Amino acid sequence: MTLPAGYTSRPMVLQDAPVIAEQSAAYTSALLGFPKHSPEDVANYLRDPGINLRTDGWVVLTPDGHFAGSATAVTTPTHLNVDILSQHPAVLNWLLTQAEHRAGGEAVVRVGVIRQDRMLPDVLLARGFVVGTSVQRMRIGFDGPVAAPSVPDGVVVRRGALDEASRRAAHSVLMEAFKEQPGALPRPFGEWVESRESRSTFDWSQVTLVELDGEPVGVTECNDNFVSTDNCGYVGRLAVVPSARGRGLATFLLRTAFATDAAAGRDGTILHVDSSNPTPAVALYTGVGMRPDLISDIWQRTIQPA
Repeated sequence: MTLPAGYTSRPMVLQDAPVIAEQSAAYTSALLGFPKHSPEDVANYLRDPGINLRTDGWVVLTPDGHFAGSATAVTTPTHLNVDILSQHPAVLNWLLTQAEHRAGGEAVVRVGVIRQDRMLPDVLLARGFVVGTSVQRMRIGFDGPVAAPSVPDGVVVRRGALDEASRRAAHSVLMEAFKEQPGALPRPFGEWVESRESRSTFDWSQVTLVELDGEPVGVTECNDNFVSTDNCGYVGRLAVVPSARGRGLATFLLRTAFATDAAAGRDGTILHVDSSNPTPAVALYTGVGMRPDLISDIWQRTIQPA
């Protein structure tokens, strides 16, 4: 697989974040009416310690030096996640080939594609990809102040994870809550902390823990990824351990996030949910008034060692 005549490529660098954000915003706004990613979200992603841009990121340039496409390939314990952007099918194919080479053996390659996109699905289908699941971006809007919910009986709420003990407690809840979803497990504690501290839109004060009988059982991890583009707060993670489910803790944590965002002058709150989530997450979010405003299909295929 080769690039069109005169096109060149180079490794991605963090300084590419503004142009990638601009190109992504233009492309997705034409399809959706709004940008999928904020500039801060793109920069945070490229800054993440889990990505080595020298080996895991590519930028393609036209013969006159303009941006023609980009991609990153991030290896997880269960998948090779590819984020790709171009308006040229030949460039998309070349970038996908480079990304797949990063697997180094058998791997499930996953690519997220917004439903309104018609070009990338055709490229993926021709390469043997199929849709495995979908991810919904859900949103609720506020017309004014939102009342904070009453704390459930027997529950202790701790706002902020400002020390190692509280961060370990939050991480342990995430590990326990997502153990039946291996692809959604957080990274090991040290890597998880490092990734959060690399983000310009995150602060440890945005973590909320709930305890029952002195044990941490639920957590929300929020950030400001969508403040600049949507003036919305974002729930990056919501988790309740299996033994504490059915007590309304997830609803309490969600409504607490809504009240916090409304008090900060936000227009709403956003989160993402995998449609194949084994918990009744989608029903939970629609039950509190959230609705999908963007759906991305996750295309995947298994590649074998050469």
